[in-house]
Amino acid sequence: VHGSMALPPILLAGSDFLKDKVCRPVITGQKHCSLAISEPGAGSDVAGIQTTAVCEGDHYIVNGVKKWITGGTMADFFTVAVRTGPAGPGGISLLLLEAGMPGISVRKMETQFDTSHSTTYITFEDVKVPVTHLIGRENMGFLMLMTNFNHERFIIAVSACRHARLCYEDSIKYAMQRRTFGKRLCDHQIIRFKLAEMARQIEALHAQLETAAHAFSCGVPDAQLGPQCALLKVQASKTFEYCAREAAQIFGGSSIVKEGRGKRVERLNREVRASAIPGGSEEILLDFAMRQVIASADKRKQKSKL
Repeated sequence: VHGSMALPPILLAGSDFLKDKVCRPVITGQKHCSLAISEPGAGSDVAGIQTTAVCEGDHYIVNGVKKWITGGTMADFFTVAVRTGPAGPGGISLLLLEAGMPGISVRKMETQFDTSHSTTYITFEDVKVPVTHLIGRENMGFLMLMTNFNHERFIIAVSACRHARLCYEDSIKYAMQRRTFGKRLCDHQIIRFKLAEMARQIEALHAQLETAAHAFSCGVPDAQLGPQCALLKVQASKTFEYCAREAAQIFGGSSIVKEGRGKRVERLNREVRASAIPGGSEEILLDFAMRQVIASADKRKQKSKL
């Protein structure tokens, strides 16, 4: 999963040297590559990153910090967003850094959900990076990142859909066995309503995922899929959040302890925010989708007047 987010910029714009160095070992699972964009002061606001890369001859000198970086402790390579130009999106570039380069320190961060994501805080102190490790052209990194976010959001949506389905699966099994007030939980109308609503939202989300997957497989340009992938991720996180909540209500007290039949539901409830925030928060993505749609409509309207 980490490589699927960190590799696309290299595959898209990297030199043959970088592709040979990174892609095959990562794709075959021999090595790992992490995407390092977010910073303490720049999460969804990617254009606000402060990590700098100053060109000095045949090397860049990189200084700054990255936060919430998935897979940092196991990464052999980092696809890093750095500032090589003026403030704003036009001054961002992408560099490939190797974990063994002097000046890189990685610290694991504890999260509310799990430890398998290896969420990390990374510090760069005068890291010397060869100019041959520049991915694409200097100051063109922002465009590559915006394209790359489509894939990240799709992957997060797939995961959220599966988690929502697990909530439903565990709930219906439990409701068919647990008895209250002399009958099974599933024999109570309100419980059947909860299960039906979970199933409805999950199946709608799955259909939306299939539509996006079909667009990717048909080669629809990434530039055209931004709003679709943004809305898909929001739909996924909201569906997962609803199903996690309703599953907890069905399991009752069993959903708030880390043991017994409700332990997976308890665990999944702690995962919800990891779907709703990384890759762009719900609020940011809803606004982004509508801004893109309105801009496209304005453009078509302007053309129609010509």
